[in-house]
This record gives sequence, structure tokens and C-alpha cells, in this order.
Amino acid sequence: MGHNIEELTYDNLLQWNKEWVADTLKEDPEYFKKLAKGQSPPILWIGCADSRVPANQITGTNPGDIFVHRNIANMVIHTDMNMLSVLDYAVAVLKVKHVIVCGHYGCGGVLAAMSNKQYGLIDNWLRHIKDVYRTYAFELDMMEDQAEKGNKLVEYNVIENVYNLCKTSTIQNAWNQGQELSIHGWAYSLETGIIKDLKVSFNSDEKLASMFKFESK
Repeated sequence: MGHNIEELTYDNLLQWNKEWVADTLKEDPEYFKKLAKGQSPPILWIGCADSRVPANQITGTNPGDIFVHRNIANMVIHTDMNMLSVLDYAVAVLKVKHVIVCGHYGCGGVLAAMSNKQYGLIDNWLRHIKDVYRTYAFELDMMEDQAEKGNKLVEYNVIENVYNLCKTSTIQNAWNQGQELSIHGWAYSLETGIIKDLKVSFNSDEKLASMFKFESK
């Protein structure tokens, strides 16, 4: 387990790093040598920047197993060059076999997007989540419980961002070239630690609307 966060200082972080290295080497003297040889992770994780949702810990995997990109509310936005660069490297170079969009219930970004409050620059980012709400407004507006509505919007947001991944040229080119690649959508519960598979998985553009399909290169 980690150290008590109440003891956190800048210097403590560096000291705790040294302790972690020492403990790790006790278990496996070759750990860092093996890790430094390179990476070939089978999974790209697109998750929320929330500090409570670390990809490796909640999936029980190790460093080197998952290539990770995180942002506010696990968004896949077609003009986000950061996300697109990570995606292209993961798919074209690392040849990942799975891309997972993982949201989490109680997401602050999603809850903020449900309100009319101004937060600052981030409002422009949250606008994309408001567009998701608009798509599912009929279902969401029928829900009276705000917590339930927020959780449902978390799920809808993951689903829409899975669709957004499928619309990218990077994913479609991989499929057109016969690359083994699947896209999935998950939602994580902070209260239980359990991941819910939202059953929105794709391994081809077969179900994608024709206007979003690119011709093969």
C-alpha cells in the first residue's frame, strides 16, 4: 500500500521513490533491466484523469501491460492532436489489440457538464459532454434522480466516445489492413471497484454509418 498522503511533501515523493525501487529490487533484481528493454502492451487505455482511476491498479496489471492516455472525462475528440497522436502510435507502431474507453461513475467532468455553471477554460472541453447529453436528452430528462442521471450520462459518454474512436482514420485504416483490433467501452465504480462492460465493442466498421467510413488507402 502507498504512504499516508497527509505526510506528502515534495521531498517525500523523491524519498518514497527510492524506497519503492529498493523494495522492487528485493522481489526482482532484474525488474528495471527488463522494463527498460522496451514495451509491447496489447492494450491502449483512454481513461479519465481522475486520480482515483489508475489503469494498472484497477485491472491488476503491471507497468508495461497497458499504454495509457488520460484526460478530463475520457474524451475522444477528433481535433485533439494529443489523443490522436497517442492513438496512432499505439495502433500503428505498438500494434495494440484492444482500445478501451473507461469512464467512471461520479465523474466530476460529466457532473459539471450537467450543470449551467461556468468553470472557466474547461467549459469548452465539457461542451462535448453536453452534446452527448443532447443526443440522449429524451432518456435522461425522464430520470428524476440526479445521481442516477449522472451515472447514465457517464455510460452514454463512454459509448459515444467508443463511436468516435471507430470514426477515426487510424482505427479504420487498421481494420482495412486486416489488423486485429477491438474497441471497448467500460465504466468503473469507485464505490465497489468493479468495472462494468457496457457491451459496446467493435472489431470492424461494419456497423458504422456510411458517411463516417473512409475509403481504403
